[in-house]
Amino acid sequence: MPNPLADELQTDRRARPSALVIFGASGDLTRRKLVPSLMGLAQDGLLPPGFAVVGFARRDWSQAEFRRRLEEGVEAHGREGAGDAFAEWQGRFSYFEGDYDDPESYRKLAVHLDEVDQRQGTQGNRIFYLATPPAAYQTILGHLHESGLSTETDTGPAGGTFARVIVEKPFGKDLDTAQALNAQVLAGFNEHQVFRIDHYLGKETVQNILALRFANSIFEPLWNHHYIDHVQITVAESIGIEGRGGYFDNAGIIRDMIQNHLLQVLTLVAMEPPVSSSGDSIRDEKVKVLRAIRSLTPEKVAASTVRGRYTAGWSRGEAVPGYLDEEDVAADSTTETYAAVKLYVDNWRWAGTPFFLRSGKRLPRRVTEIAIHFHRPPHLLYGDIHRSKLHRNVLLLRVQPDEGVSLRFGSKVPGPHFQIRDVRMDFSYGSEFGSRSADAYERLLFDAMLGDPTLFARRDEVEEAWRIVDSIVEGWCASEGRPADYEAGTWGPEEAEELLGPAREWRRP
Repeated sequence: MPNPLADELQTDRRARPSALVIFGASGDLTRRKLVPSLMGLAQDGLLPPGFAVVGFARRDWSQAEFRRRLEEGVEAHGREGAGDAFAEWQGRFSYFEGDYDDPESYRKLAVHLDEVDQRQGTQGNRIFYLATPPAAYQTILGHLHESGLSTETDTGPAGGTFARVIVEKPFGKDLDTAQALNAQVLAGFNEHQVFRIDHYLGKETVQNILALRFANSIFEPLWNHHYIDHVQITVAESIGIEGRGGYFDNAGIIRDMIQNHLLQVLTLVAMEPPVSSSGDSIRDEKVKVLRAIRSLTPEKVAASTVRGRYTAGWSRGEAVPGYLDEEDVAADSTTETYAAVKLYVDNWRWAGTPFFLRSGKRLPRRVTEIAIHFHRPPHLLYGDIHRSKLHRNVLLLRVQPDEGVSLRFGSKVPGPHFQIRDVRMDFSYGSEFGSRSADAYERLLFDAMLGDPTLFARRDEVEEAWRIVDSIVEGWCASEGRPADYEAGTWGPEEAEELLGPAREWRRP
């Protein structure tokens, strides 16, 4: 029986043969996400017959050791049956030991890839995945260019060969570093060859925003400031920094989550209808949204943002330390673990409609959702029902953990009295389609093989997002204040409630 997931990933689109080179193949990302996702694609028949994986890392591993470690990762993190898929495909995985800063390693890699072409039929097509710390990006990109591995050709078995590079976040740590990294990438690759990955854009409900808006005439006419009071986008995590103190203390939640994940989601919610479904048409409209969000002055930052930091408390039934007591966190750190931001998209559609973005660590639940809050009715016909007791209609898009869509509206309670109560219509992916949604990395890896850029950030998207975030960070630095404390296991600092104003409140998922 055909797997529904294969239909979901549009099997009329067929990937060409290629070799995927993973730089940093000995790392956690490769073992936990990339290879299990590749095996998920293999289970659904979506990997092309001429496909191979080359792991590039510094460790002195044999081919057998490399495959054994990958097999353990697939068994632990892949879906059911992924181990059998790896047993079938493991002969197409090879390990290449090399140094990122050694030109000779890249010359030898080119020879190795030529051998893979002959042995596995990858036809000279290459995809380079930078699964390394960002500090290594410049070195790897430079050597790929100098060695000729980033070069595409116009002739070949299928009309030419392609070379693509997938870059993991964080893509810079501010606008200046993002622009410098873009310059480094584009020194060796053209923009159409570059795939800046944000795994949130691979999530099913995030993609469904476009379907919900543009495939249903009941929603799009209401998708503007005339009917929508405000929008809340929440990415909450119950975990702390999980041993990433060195990275997180330099990034904070504003750079780690809001600059990429939340602003990307905002663009999909707020964008105008694209002229077509092509990747560039959609990304053009996303960039217009970001350009319509003004940089915040220090005064605006004080009035439009809240930052917090968790203190010791309880999470999932266990006592947990405060942020300043976490490993590799500076004792005098002013890094935020929670941020709430109010932004306005200054265009015709959204004039005066605030978008509230919040994300934090050590919150009560792990949840990601987009809540569209509509205006209250202008006049009530229900006798003594007080306006404040009639809640707003809310269209809720649940991204995780239970993917789906729900609509909250008022309904009369049965009985002789005219009493209104909130009710909910609910749609769940799992119950409706009876199959799992594609893993985000499965979809994004497959799209990179296809050369489809729709779900990847373009250069101007990245830089516009950093412009917005930089203005917030600069405002925080100018204030010389510290993040407000909130106890682990709560929904953030009390100041965040004031950000919404007297007539609104945060959802409690």
